[in-house]
Amino acid sequence: MAETSRDQGDLATTWLSQEAHDRLQAELEELTTRGRKQITAAIEEARAHGDLKENAEYHSAKEEQGQMEARIRQLQTLLRDAKVGEAPPADAVAPGLIVTVDIEGDEETYLVGSREDSHDEHEVLSASSPIGEAILGAKPGDTVEVHAPAATFEVTVKSLERP
Repeated sequence: MAETSRDQGDLATTWLSQEAHDRLQAELEELTTRGRKQITAAIEEARAHGDLKENAEYHSAKEEQGQMEARIRQLQTLLRDAKVGEAPPADAVAPGLIVTVDIEGDEETYLVGSREDSHDEHEVLSASSPIGEAILGAKPGDTVEVHAPAATFEVTVKSLERP
């Protein structure tokens, strides 16, 4: 589980549980070894089919290679910069926490995170979504205004907890 907290001034620190770190490290190892070999073989096979301009198989393999290399860079950066362990106690909304909010009378509970985060009980609320951005840093009891593409509305943070 990835968590972000503020320490050393205003720098954000990403915290990973040992389990999440090991899972991401294994994914990186798989992509940089077997994944790269498989995509190279697929590109070579597609290249053997002739004219590259009209070779959909080749273009598909190259696109897949680009996506894989982007994921490798993302994992390398995350693993390089993250701290392994439990984040310090948080008194405000931050990635990795479960937050209960009141959205104009409807109470919802989310795990604030990203696609790498998964949780059996709660839907993941992206920290970069309109609601996620608005509530980051808010404390229980705070009401914030959310500016979404279709509307502006208020959200009140009810409670925070660790997963």
